[in-house]
Amino acid sequence: MKTTHNDLDTRLIDALADTRSSTRLRAALMAGTRPDERLVEPLIGRCGTEPDFFVRDMLTWALTRHPATITVPKLLEELRSESAQARSQALHTLSKIGDQSAWPEIAGPLLWDADDEVARSAWRAAVALVPLGHEAKLAALLSTQLGRGDEDTQLSLSRALIALGETVPSLLGASMNSASPAVRAHAIATERLLHDPDTEFAFALEYANRIANTGPAPVGDS
Repeated sequence: MKTTHNDLDTRLIDALADTRSSTRLRAALMAGTRPDERLVEPLIGRCGTEPDFFVRDMLTWALTRHPATITVPKLLEELRSESAQARSQALHTLSKIGDQSAWPEIAGPLLWDADDEVARSAWRAAVALVPLGHEAKLAALLSTQLGRGDEDTQLSLSRALIALGETVPSLLGASMNSASPAVRAHAIATERLLHDPDTEFAFALEYANRIANTGPAPVGDS
């Protein structure tokens, strides 16, 4: 019996939910190699549940191979999902597509989403899509999140702020006078990373915490 295009789509969609990650990876690769707008919704849906990082990355790649006029509106809908992974992966995919029409949806509550991974994805997407002339506004919004989360979360925010350029040093200076030791420490560590990109962030943050909580370390202290 001759295989129709619809039969192929059905098999491909089924393969995206296969128990074997290797099969799901191949299915996502095929979906990107042979773009078909009927696959966009299944690909986006799988992004919200896929447990394997490499498969998720391939799903994003497959979506970037489809027209932005189709993918972007559906991804924007996904930003309102109750699933943190769905929101995070939609943000990641939007940043890879690079369509600035998504900017208004990203530069808002998602920047301080309760889920750290979603917020980190929003910071990266916002920096990738910020329109020319809006960098200072975005930096001000991001600076409200200084002191948030664990070391990885703080590093993500520091990198996002540094990527926004010349408006950042004054914001960091103001944050160093915050009543919160965590905010002061994060601002100090970010400034150090700004001036020395090769510095180890964990060391910079540890040093900054000492300054923020007890004052500068004594000369010669290691």
